[in-house]
Amino acid sequence: MQRDNTAILYRMVMDKHICPYGIKSKYLLEKQGYTVEDNHLTTRAETDAFKQKYNVKTTPQTFIDGKRIGGYDDLVRLVGNEAKDKNATTYAPVVAIFATTFLMALASHFSGFTIMPSIIGNIIGLFVAFSMCVLAVQKLQDLDGFSMQFITYDVLAMRWVPYSYIYPFIELFVGVGMLVGVALAPLTAPIALVIGSIGALSVINAVYIKGRDIKCACVGGGSNVPLGSISLVENLMMVGMALWMMMAYF
Repeated sequence: MQRDNTAILYRMVMDKHICPYGIKSKYLLEKQGYTVEDNHLTTRAETDAFKQKYNVKTTPQTFIDGKRIGGYDDLVRLVGNEAKDKNATTYAPVVAIFATTFLMALASHFSGFTIMPSIIGNIIGLFVAFSMCVLAVQKLQDLDGFSMQFITYDVLAMRWVPYSYIYPFIELFVGVGMLVGVALAPLTAPIALVIGSIGALSVINAVYIKGRDIKCACVGGGSNVPLGSISLVENLMMVGMALWMMMAYF
């Protein structure tokens, strides 16, 4: 007999596709204290057979105490939260843009646009810093959309979903910190080194080892940019800039 604190989850985990709602369902169940019996639907035929058996149109599907709860939105409502309305009015994009540009202006004022001692180094440094800020604001305009793509390949976000919501703020913090210059290197450089390394390893694992064909979340959740060399370069730039700043400071 199934225990009260056990939940049975069926979700798509295929070579070329991992369902983001399945990842979020598993995290939400574990957060609520359930022991999750995690069943992977590894082929399209297996997924279609499951849908037909339970007369459902989508996956993931969660069962608790022998009762089918439903998909991710149903699970959200079960734990007492409101499922988000995708068509609801939001000012998040505008707030993200103006907040980011204000922080960039503030950082640039204090640095005088000089963050590295040499002209070439300064241009490269500014380029990386501005790029990180712009990429961060792209993500911050639609955190849910970004999260849905990011958790399907980032090795940390797949295991700890909140990281997919925190990451854009970390990226913005690092970008603004780089604009301030090497004075903040002891704080910003190690963080950039960590998140850049995780990102690079995630891309290598998803694209070059597993050969998955998925979208990159680097410019937000609504893009059709393929995960690949561009994503890898973005993360390697972050790692390179972090190492450069640490050497310049010390």
